[in-house]
Amino acid sequence: MKSVIYGFCLAIQFLTRIPIPVRCPWNSKTSKWALRSYPFVGLIIGIIMMIVYLALESYLPAYFLTLIIISGWVWITGGLHLDGWMDVADAVGSNAPLEKKWVIMKDPHVGSFGHIALLFLLVWKAVLVYELLHFDIFIMAILFIVTYSRLGVVMLMIFLPTAKNEGLAWEWKKNLSRNDLIYAFIPVVILSLLFPAFFFYAPAYILFVILYGRWVIRTFKGTNGDLLGAAIEGGELWGLVVTWIYFSFVMA
Repeated sequence: MKSVIYGFCLAIQFLTRIPIPVRCPWNSKTSKWALRSYPFVGLIIGIIMMIVYLALESYLPAYFLTLIIISGWVWITGGLHLDGWMDVADAVGSNAPLEKKWVIMKDPHVGSFGHIALLFLLVWKAVLVYELLHFDIFIMAILFIVTYSRLGVVMLMIFLPTAKNEGLAWEWKKNLSRNDLIYAFIPVVILSLLFPAFFFYAPAYILFVILYGRWVIRTFKGTNGDLLGAAIEGGELWGLVVTWIYFSFVMA
């Protein structure tokens, strides 16, 4: 039981800025439970954002509420995944050979492609959140989106090789097995059973993991921490786009 609790706390400490004043040991058991907890941490993030939305929706216009939601979204994750998104954008935008791409991703400085990618990501997220606020489905959508995005990272970590036998992604992956995916699926299964009208996220995110995974293998031959962080940001944007399309055209 201690490994479960420590692993869950590790996941919160790594993925969010939520203060957890507990010194958690890192070992094969706690790291395994941390990864199993990724989607559940996503669910917690979604619940926090839902509470903020419910507390402010009656007092603020949609455009101002959108800005607060996007700002809170960035704050609660500490910009960790945005850093990966920008590093990957710099590497891809360079059109350099593979080894040079790895060097660019390790560079602590952000280049022009990274800044452009960040700008477009946040603008697209803001526009889509604004539109979803008008559909009155933002509360449920955000729960599914942030949870599925982190489940997607666990799937990528399990099924894709790491590019090198070093670094953060390799440290996370080396204690994982496919059986761990069963535990990671629990939050999305619960959400889907409680709200079956949102089951469309399941095939949408399976498609995302397949497409993103194939792109990673073709472009980088394996994953690393930046690529997995970018997968969370890309997964969240994907979820917002899918939600907007589904409720604008399929359910219209």
